[in-house]
Amino acid sequence: MPFLGQDWRSPGQCWVKTNDGWKKYSDEKKNNVADFSFCKTEEYYKENIFLAINYDAAVKKRKKDHLNNNTKIPYFHRDKWIYVHKGSTKERHGYCTLGEAFNRLDFSSAILDSRRFNYVVRLLELIAKSQLTSLSGIAQKNYMNILEKVVLKVLEDQQNIRLIKELLQSLYTSLCVLVQDMGKSVLVGNINMWVHRMENILHWQQQLNNIQISKPSSKGMTLSDLPMCLQLNIMQRLSDGRDIVSLGQASPTLNLLCEDRLLWKNLCQYHFTDRQIRKRLIMSDKGHQDWKKMYFKLLRCYPRKEQYVDTLQFCTHCHILFWKDTDHPCTANNTESCCIPISPQGFINLFKF
Repeated sequence: MPFLGQDWRSPGQCWVKTNDGWKKYSDEKKNNVADFSFCKTEEYYKENIFLAINYDAAVKKRKKDHLNNNTKIPYFHRDKWIYVHKGSTKERHGYCTLGEAFNRLDFSSAILDSRRFNYVVRLLELIAKSQLTSLSGIAQKNYMNILEKVVLKVLEDQQNIRLIKELLQSLYTSLCVLVQDMGKSVLVGNINMWVHRMENILHWQQQLNNIQISKPSSKGMTLSDLPMCLQLNIMQRLSDGRDIVSLGQASPTLNLLCEDRLLWKNLCQYHFTDRQIRKRLIMSDKGHQDWKKMYFKLLRCYPRKEQYVDTLQFCTHCHILFWKDTDHPCTANNTESCCIPISPQGFINLFKF
C-alpha cells in the first residue's frame, strides 16, 4: 500500500517558546491548545522577528562605528609585498593603484625602524604635495594614522624635528588648496572631517615648536670633548647642509669647524654635478670660491642627491614591490640580481599610468 502522509491542508503543529527553547505541543495537550489564540501567537511571532532584526542592525552599526571612529589601527594585508601590474591580462584583471600599494606595504612598522624612517617620511611628503587625491578613502585614513604615529614618535624621541615640520607644512598647504575644491570631489569624505584633520596638523605643529631639548644628565664624553679632527670627520658624514649649520650653533668650536671650505666643497660635489657647479660659481672677497653660499644656491636650483639606508626593492623578474627583509614569491634563479632599490619618487612613478 502506498504511504499516506499528513494532509497538507491540516493546520500543522503548534510550537511555544519556553525558557529552555521552543517546544512542540504533544497530542496529550490538545485540550489546552483549544484555548490558545493563534492571532495572539502570530502577533507575538512578528514582534520577536522585528526585535531580532533591530538587534542585528544595532550590532552591525556598533561594529561599523567601532571600526570607523574608535580604532586607530590601519588596515594591512597579510602579505607585505605587492604585485605591480599596469594593465589587464588573462591571469589578472585591473591594475594596481597607489592607494592599494600604500595599504599593502607595512609603512606603519617601517617608521619604527631608524633605517627606513627618512624613506617613509620623504614618501609621505611627496604624496602630500601631489598624490593625496590619488589615494582611496581607506588609504587616506591610513595615511593620517601613519602620520600621527610619526609625530608621536618624534615627540617622544626628540629627533628629526625639522624633517617632520617640513612634512606637516607641505601637507597643510596642500589641504588648504584641496579643501577649497571640495565641490569637485577631490577628496574622499566629509569636509568637516578634513577640517578636523587640519586642526590636528596645526596642533602637532604647535607641539613640535614647543619641544625643549634638554641637556643629557650623564657626565660622560660629549662631542665637544673629542679632538677637532674627529669632530670635523663626524661633520663630513652629514649629507644636509642645514644640519651642519644647526650643529655650528651649538658651540663656538663647532661654529668654527662648520666654516671649513673643504667640508662644503665635498658637500657640493656629492650632491651636484660639475656642470651644475660651474653654472653657479660664487667668489668670496678673497678671490676664493665660496662653497657654502654655492651649496645653498645650488640647492634652490637643483634637487640634491637623496641617500637612504634601507629602501623598498622592486623585482624586475616578477614585478613585485617589497621590503628588503621580506620574502616574496620569486621564480628567478638569482633573486638578488633581479632586485633594484626604489627611491620615494620612483615608488610614485610606478603607479603613474
